[in-house]
Amino acid sequence: MNSLRDPFAIRSKPPLAILIQKAASASSEAASRIPTFETIAENTQAKIESLAESGARLAESMAFTIPKNVPSFDSPNRERENQIWSAVTGKAHSPTSVHSRGGGSIGLGSITGSSGGGFFKDKELPMYKDKPYYYTGSYRRRRIWKQRRFWGFMLLVIGVLYWLGMFSRDDQEGGIKKLQYLKGGKWFSKTGEEEAVNWDQRREKVKEAFIVSWEGYEKHAWGYDEWHPISKTKRQMAPQGLGWIIIDSLDTMMIMNLTTQLSHAKQWISQSLTWDQDQDVNTFETTIRMLGGLLSAHYLQNDLKMVPASDDDDLFLEKATDLAERLLGAFDSTSGIPFASVNLKTNAGIPSHTDGGASSTAEAATLQLEMKYLSILTGELDYWRKAEKAIQVIDNNGAKDGLVPIFINAASGEFHGSEIRLGSRGDSYYEYLLKQYLQTNKQEPTYLGIYNEAMSGVKTHLWRHSLPSHFSFIAELPTGVGGTISPKMDHLVCFLAGNLALGATEGKAIDVARKEDGGSKWSTRQEEDLRLARELTRTCYEMYNVTKTGLAPEIAYFNIKEGEGASGSQDDIIIKPRDAHNLQRPETVESLFIMWRLTKEEIYREWGWNIFKSFMEHSAVADGTGFTSLDDVTVVPSPQRDNMESFWLAETLKYLYLLFSPDDLLPLDQIVFNTEAHPFPKFDIPELFKGKVGWERLPRNEKGEVIKSAKSK
Repeated sequence: MNSLRDPFAIRSKPPLAILIQKAASASSEAASRIPTFETIAENTQAKIESLAESGARLAESMAFTIPKNVPSFDSPNRERENQIWSAVTGKAHSPTSVHSRGGGSIGLGSITGSSGGGFFKDKELPMYKDKPYYYTGSYRRRRIWKQRRFWGFMLLVIGVLYWLGMFSRDDQEGGIKKLQYLKGGKWFSKTGEEEAVNWDQRREKVKEAFIVSWEGYEKHAWGYDEWHPISKTKRQMAPQGLGWIIIDSLDTMMIMNLTTQLSHAKQWISQSLTWDQDQDVNTFETTIRMLGGLLSAHYLQNDLKMVPASDDDDLFLEKATDLAERLLGAFDSTSGIPFASVNLKTNAGIPSHTDGGASSTAEAATLQLEMKYLSILTGELDYWRKAEKAIQVIDNNGAKDGLVPIFINAASGEFHGSEIRLGSRGDSYYEYLLKQYLQTNKQEPTYLGIYNEAMSGVKTHLWRHSLPSHFSFIAELPTGVGGTISPKMDHLVCFLAGNLALGATEGKAIDVARKEDGGSKWSTRQEEDLRLARELTRTCYEMYNVTKTGLAPEIAYFNIKEGEGASGSQDDIIIKPRDAHNLQRPETVESLFIMWRLTKEEIYREWGWNIFKSFMEHSAVADGTGFTSLDDVTVVPSPQRDNMESFWLAETLKYLYLLFSPDDLLPLDQIVFNTEAHPFPKFDIPELFKGKVGWERLPRNEKGEVIKSAKSK
């Protein structure tokens, strides 16, 4: 006999025959179906009578372990064993199938009692007949909750529900962490197919992405200014830190109602943040991120009541005022143009270490929303006066057609160089011209005049179309107005699409703006601005759409030559290797948010959702602890840079969240966003301020040039 088939020689022992006989007599129905096996009966009958009693006792006490050797299903003895097994249970068995008498095929499901095979579907499990799964002594049907397969099924159901995130903590307590929810599309659709559009659910996905990012930072780099999510390293920008990530994220947490995370942030600001440090900081970046973040948090907490009242309601304003007092030293130049940097301890302004000591025009002209709002909150005029003086000095230069060079000398107040662009070092100058007009409820029309002049200059000198698809883009003028254009456009320029729409409608829905005052306020200028806004938004989305990752490069070049682009390409958009990185920038989703609010055209939401999915797919860190900037958006997988920018939390995710939110959350006709996406209220100029703030432009001739005699005064 094959020892592998019967390692314990069970079949040679009398108790097996006793067991067979007792099982056969246990059920009349089973006995009626037992086939006749004369050979078996003749060989075993004589021994049954003499060993019945001892065999019964032995059968009850037998306890065998499952043999380690898996029995062969191909042995000639197998059929004989199947016949014996059928005699005991009244059921046929085969690892694959055995034909019953009636010709039907009985599979493993018959043995286990499950029609579909249950957990054993498509499995060929060995049935050890020395102690079968169901033997005669326990063959009566047990209650379902006492069956092992019931609990196995329940464990499987619980496991599946856990995998789907049903037992995740509430968003305020942590949200989804595991990478499998972020990668490969599993986060977006449980079936692999897009479900019906639910913008509330999509908004929650953005919120979850914020939580993932925040919790990684909170766990590995709390209180530090820089966070590298791949290496889990961190760095301070000042000896005791500046709260760079924490402060920049405050209003996002308020908007998303993340009270637990916000409470921890407030605790750090209260107990750990100090500006009294011997540290040089960039005037512009510190103003828009730190001062802007604190002022916005104060507004959302105290005016909009987005968080419950507390004993430290003035915490954010106190910290903002302390910082602003230190930043004012940057304005102490002979011209009034702020220096590029300032020392927080000494309040001394510091010229730029590059560019001949010149300040960036955009940086000098992107401090005004913050300083003016602080003046309103504190009643101190000095913040307002110093900030607006910088705009006056810039305007007194008489830039041709409103297009300003990207550098200005803090000592002389004159432009340094002639390069013009709406990307880096130029962008937010134009943004804040419009937003200062809107912030004071249109009570400072000077800014609207400068803005409209500049936008006319953009449309005349910089607006171009690519080939062959005729995408609108904003070119650069390396040598100034009248010089050769460069078909280069930074991703930063994509702010302009939303800004143009905002300027055309003043924050109202387009249908409302067109009909206001009987339509008397709507002109061809607004219509043309809106047209350019639509076209530029499409171009900025295409910068994402043309890459393998679905994410935009930092810089793109456009084909403006018939049949040949900047690198010999036939495509509209050309991406050079040195420009292919992605820093998680917000400008495109910012414009998508504004365009959706003003037009109600759902395509802008869909584009935003596509961009969000691409960020989730390609910028997620492998261990699920956050998201990082990328080195090359043109390849998959894209090399990751190991850095999370603070504006990923402050701007990109905030604008995506607002894009999928109802219109009454921060309505555009009531608030203005600073260039770091921190919302401020619109307000009227106080009576106390009138006559003490504001300025007038120098007179211009018919060509728009400043009259020299007026300038000398």
